[in-house]
Amino acid sequence: MEPALGLTVTIVVLALIFDFVNGFHDAANSVATIVATRVLTPFQAVAWAAWWNFIAALPLLLWHEAGVAKTVGAGMVNLSLVTPPVVLSGLIGAIGWDLLTWYYGLPTSSSHALVGGYAGAAVARAYWEVGSAGVASALIPHGWVRTLLFIFVAPILGMVLATLLMTTVFWLFRDARPRRMDYWFRKLQLVSAAMFSYSHGANDAQKTMGIIASALVAGGFLEEFRVDAWVVLAAHAAIALGTLAGGWRIVYTMGRALTRLRPYGGFCAETAGAVAILFPTYLKVPVSTTHVITGAIAGVGAARRPRAVRWNVASNIIWAWILTIPASALIAATSYFLLRISIGLK
Repeated sequence: MEPALGLTVTIVVLALIFDFVNGFHDAANSVATIVATRVLTPFQAVAWAAWWNFIAALPLLLWHEAGVAKTVGAGMVNLSLVTPPVVLSGLIGAIGWDLLTWYYGLPTSSSHALVGGYAGAAVARAYWEVGSAGVASALIPHGWVRTLLFIFVAPILGMVLATLLMTTVFWLFRDARPRRMDYWFRKLQLVSAAMFSYSHGANDAQKTMGIIASALVAGGFLEEFRVDAWVVLAAHAAIALGTLAGGWRIVYTMGRALTRLRPYGGFCAETAGAVAILFPTYLKVPVSTTHVITGAIAGVGAARRPRAVRWNVASNIIWAWILTIPASALIAATSYFLLRISIGLK
C-alpha cells in the first residue's frame, strides 16, 4: 500500500472512530430525557435514537446538500495548510478531549472539539512553516464568526423555546390531571425524541463528513472538496452505532443531575432542542447538540421555577464548554508537533 494511501485510510478510519465516539459521547443528548422520564428503558432509548441518527442520511443522499460538512471541512481552515498529518492531529485532539470529558461525566461538545482540534493542528503547521506571522493565515475568519456566535445563540435558543413550550403546556393543560398528562406526553415523547435524534444525526454526522472529504483532498484522492455517498453512509452508520453503545455517565448528568423531568418536560426539551438544531443546520452552521439540549433542559426547569435548575451543575458544564475549543486545539497542536518531530510527517 502506498504511504499516502495508507495514511489517508488511517485518517478515514480514525474519523469514523471519532464519529462513533461522538455518538457514544452525545448519546445522552438524545436519550437522557426519555430515560429520565422512564418512557423507555435505556436500551430501547438508544436503539430508537440510533435509528433516527441513521435515517438523517436520507436527505443528503437525495439532494446532495451537505452544507455543514462544507463549512467544517473547507470553510474554517485554510485548505492550503491541510495535509493528512494536520487532519490526523485534529482528530487526535477531538477524540482526546471527548474521552477526557466523558470520563468526568461532562456533556461537552464533540462538534467544537472537532473544529478546535482541526484549527489547532492547522495553526501548528502554519507556525512550524512560517512562524508566528503565518498563524493568522491558518484560519478563515468569516467561517468562524457564525460558529462562535452559535456557541451562545444555540443554547439560549433552546432554553427560550423550551420555556415557551413549557409555559404553553402549563396553560393548555392547567385543568388536566397529572396522570392524564403523563399518559399522553409519554406517547408524544417518542415523537420528540425521534425529532431530536434526527436533528443530532443531521448536524453532527456532517462534521465527520467534512473532515473525511478534507483528508481525501489533502491526500490527492479528490480534486475538489465534495462529499460522496459512501462518506455520508459511513458517517451516519458510525454515529448511529456510537449512540447505540451509549454513554451513561453523561446520561445521569443530563437527565437527572441538572433538573428533574416529567414526560411533558422531556417533550418540551426535545422538541425545542430539535428546532434549535435544525435551524442552524439549514444555515450550514455546525452547532453543538450538547449545548442545545442542556439549554433546553434548563429552560424546562426554569419554567417550573428557577430554583428547579441545579445551577452549580450548569456552571460546571458551561466551564467545560468554554474550554473545549482551546483544549482540543492544544492537544491537536501538541500531536502535530510530536508527529513532525518524531517521524517527520508534514
